[in-house]
Amino acid sequence: MKDDDYGKDLSKQIEDKKGRKVEYTMKNRMIKAGIAVPKMSVGDVEGNVKEIIQIIQANADCGILVFPELCITGYTCGDLFGNSLLMEAAEKGLLSIAEVTAAIPGLTVVVGLPFSNNNHRYNCAAFVSEGKINALVSKINLPTYSEFYESRWFTGGRIKTEKVRIGEQEVVFGTDIILKDSMSGAVLGTDICEDLWVPDKPSTHACLAGANIIVNPSASDEIIGKQDYRRNLVAQQSGACYCAYLYASSGVDESSTDLVFSGHGIIAENGKLLSDSIFAERSHVETAIIDLDTIIHNRNHQNTYGSENRDYTVVETSVKAIGGCDEIAVENLVDALKKEQYKIAANPFVPKNDDELEKRCKTILQIQANGLATRVRSTGIKNLVIGVSGGLDSTLALIVCNEARKLVPDIRIIGITLPSRGNTTSRTYENALELMRCLSVESKEVPIEDGVKEHLLAIGHSGKYQGEGDVTYENAQARMRTYILMDAANFENGLVVGTGDLSELALGWCTYNGDHMSMYAVNASVPKTLVQYICRAYALTCGKEDLKNVILSIVDTPISPELTPSKNGEIAQKTEEKVGKYDLNDFFMYYTLRYGLEPEKIMAFALVAYPSVTKEEMKEAMKRFFNRFFHQQFKRSCLPDGPKIGSVSLSPRGDWRMPSDANVKLWISRIEKA
Repeated sequence: MKDDDYGKDLSKQIEDKKGRKVEYTMKNRMIKAGIAVPKMSVGDVEGNVKEIIQIIQANADCGILVFPELCITGYTCGDLFGNSLLMEAAEKGLLSIAEVTAAIPGLTVVVGLPFSNNNHRYNCAAFVSEGKINALVSKINLPTYSEFYESRWFTGGRIKTEKVRIGEQEVVFGTDIILKDSMSGAVLGTDICEDLWVPDKPSTHACLAGANIIVNPSASDEIIGKQDYRRNLVAQQSGACYCAYLYASSGVDESSTDLVFSGHGIIAENGKLLSDSIFAERSHVETAIIDLDTIIHNRNHQNTYGSENRDYTVVETSVKAIGGCDEIAVENLVDALKKEQYKIAANPFVPKNDDELEKRCKTILQIQANGLATRVRSTGIKNLVIGVSGGLDSTLALIVCNEARKLVPDIRIIGITLPSRGNTTSRTYENALELMRCLSVESKEVPIEDGVKEHLLAIGHSGKYQGEGDVTYENAQARMRTYILMDAANFENGLVVGTGDLSELALGWCTYNGDHMSMYAVNASVPKTLVQYICRAYALTCGKEDLKNVILSIVDTPISPELTPSKNGEIAQKTEEKVGKYDLNDFFMYYTLRYGLEPEKIMAFALVAYPSVTKEEMKEAMKRFFNRFFHQQFKRSCLPDGPKIGSVSLSPRGDWRMPSDANVKLWISRIEKA
């Protein structure tokens, strides 16, 4: 049982004054973004504009669509940029593009063109939305080296913002400009090609001024090794600035004379590549869904992110969220995400790629083992005492002890089995013994049933399990095991190594001052879903057949604390029947702690990731999770030390500081209304 009576009552259904269930809509900050590489012909403005318009009309469901640098005329026009005929045609072409967008609400289009003003020519990105040219942003850094010669035709550097006329429209022109949609929360900043490749990137300043989406109309020719470097630049900038980055480079039709262009299109968010295409078919569009909530959370969480007081001109534009609505209900968001084939991993803690998963597992073990080795060195205590149950968590903890022994060879590992007659099954008991044998661990056994019974009788309990809800019986065993381990550690001059994992801490599925306590908790920031994969990966790579077999047997054993009587020698108390499936609980925990998402959005994400779970089932699972998460904080407020291995951790000294008596009512009410 695990102190489950503590705060178990659920909040009631929230109703309006007429007794009807209230459906709650959430703010919609998910944007469909696209990068487009059109077919084009250098100098053929009319043909290029026609192609751009066709792409815009075919992708009207986007909130933002970015085209390459100087795409209206072509980047490689050379001295033709000095011809007024080409310049005038480019402006007329831009007006034609703007006119088309009048019929497409909520779409901002970014196109590149040359623009003349005050006896200078500029390489610009034009922002067009709902019939208007909202802004012209000029390129700051002009490459004039090797194959590039832009300063022959254009003026660079920062330009003071002013208003210019294009046709009948008055347009903001300059360099320090950001564009904002107050409803969706999208704030757009600009790099133009070379601006990304310099140390002092304009996009960095724009992000510090509030931009959360950076567009980069580019013309980057292809040479060996450049595509990887370019890809890393985009991903790194999106990570360093906590932003989305939309990079659209000129396609193969720009290839002329000595240069070949690849049409490299990249969409990145928070350091992660969402879309990446190169040498694609002519007239190619790549789209991805940008989640502004994750960007906003990262910036708020990272207090070193900072801000900048540079005087930016803020211009209104229109960037619609998916589904075309600023407020959205759970069902509508689920439908929109499915329509866009938005991928949401059912196990967000677990990498999908097998090679990455194996690497991740090795890294986690390395962190855990080194943390434990440091504790051993600093205390001078070389004896590690660990309770080995034959379950997943103690298996991982014992593997960590074994890896730490490789770092500190004179470590002595004392594994203690603590069986309770009638409760402990032969499968877990035998697996525990075999695991210790395979790892050359000193094995001891201390049966606990007599001590537990004596203790229970002393406080007036019958000494026998009273059935569902007999918390006293269940927790007496967990505390007896810890009591013995602590005494054994004193006797052996050792340290008790804790086995409990992150998921158990989130749910409070641990007995206070029982398995809740240790002298160093090596699994404290490893979620249950990842514990399984680490153990499995270790089994498959350990190189010992007997060790492999026993670990795989443990991985396949139902998760249980074995605190209640078994049935016919089989496990009766299955944890997931009490606290819910660990994969769902880990999913809720990840999006709650990593990105601070509101319950409705987590629910929508979960319904996409788990299509077989109904909305009502998901609601019940979420209510169970949040009730346990809030009501069990008192256990997390006094946790032992343990190594942090990922971005989600519940250490009260570092990552999660929450009052033990915080009220869950707001979260439950939002789940009920969703």
